[in-house]
Amino acid sequence: MKQILKPLILGLGLLTSFGAEAADLAVKPPPVAPAAAVFNWTGFYIGVNGGYGLGQQDPLNLISSRFDRTSFDLSGGFVGGTAGAQIQQGHVVLGVESDIDWANIRGSGTVIPAIAGIPAPITLNLATKTEAIITARARFGMALNNFLLYGTGGAAFLRETADGTSIAGVPCGTAGVLVGCTEAHWRPGLAAGLGAEYAFTPNWTLKGEYLYIAAAGTGASKDHLYLMRFGVNYKF
Repeated sequence: MKQILKPLILGLGLLTSFGAEAADLAVKPPPVAPAAAVFNWTGFYIGVNGGYGLGQQDPLNLISSRFDRTSFDLSGGFVGGTAGAQIQQGHVVLGVESDIDWANIRGSGTVIPAIAGIPAPITLNLATKTEAIITARARFGMALNNFLLYGTGGAAFLRETADGTSIAGVPCGTAGVLVGCTEAHWRPGLAAGLGAEYAFTPNWTLKGEYLYIAAAGTGASKDHLYLMRFGVNYKF
């Protein structure tokens, strides 16, 4: 009898030990994958930008405020540098940004200046250009990890030139008509736009932006630029 019970007891012991080990294995939690890193937009950054602009400019208003409003179409490229800083709270990103761009946004045409609707005794061949663009703006955006959608608005300054040649009537420099036909001025204005930015590394981002600028001239004169630009920024 004892010879029969010994194998049974031994077998029950082995089964009990195996069951306990299996139970221990069953309750062990599976390994947890590390959480994906979340991009944070807080910090200072510098970068370069460039693009293409279209618009309208009143070159006569640069030369003299006496003439009636006129408008020349402009187009051309620009390139420059950017600097800014921003802070992220949750999905909201707030910041400030400034840029300085060299521009070659040009237009030309022939015009007979008028004063209160009365033509002046001169016909001008005019070339006009926006040769520099400066903005200082606030940015407010919504972050979706490493993708940022934002709006922007603030101050703008345009460096504008007009260069005229008299092709009929009295020449430039005639007293009482035009003292000169070449002028350059800085004009203040406002800038507003929308953009998107994508962080492709922890420090480098790409952005695309549409910006509208309205600059004030003398009296009712207004100059407009519509800029589409792209940039690369490095975030510290």
